[in-house]
Amino acid sequence: MERAELSIALQRTSDEAVLRLAGEIDMLTATQLTNTVNELLSDAPARIVLDMGGITFCDSQGLGTLVVLTRKASHAQSLLLLTNVGEFLLRVLNITGLRSALTIR
Repeated sequence: MERAELSIALQRTSDEAVLRLAGEIDMLTATQLTNTVNELLSDAPARIVLDMGGITFCDSQGLGTLVVLTRKASHAQSLLLLTNVGEFLLRVLNITGLRSALTIR
């Protein structure tokens, strides 16, 4: 079995951090995403944008991670939002009822 991979590319301005994600968000990669967002929250920008255009898979651990990171960002007075969310992930978010817990642009 191949190991899941997640690539994260960061672009930052004074008020926004954009994380371009590619690969899978699952039980093997969720910690990597969490650590990256937590580092950003130590000097929280107004917005953290997760560009989901390259995400090919997201399991329940990944979904939970997105919700937790959204709450952490809110507590740090930052807005975490998702962009370029694929149809498969939108469908899962709708089915699970988690879409309302996330900000999607």
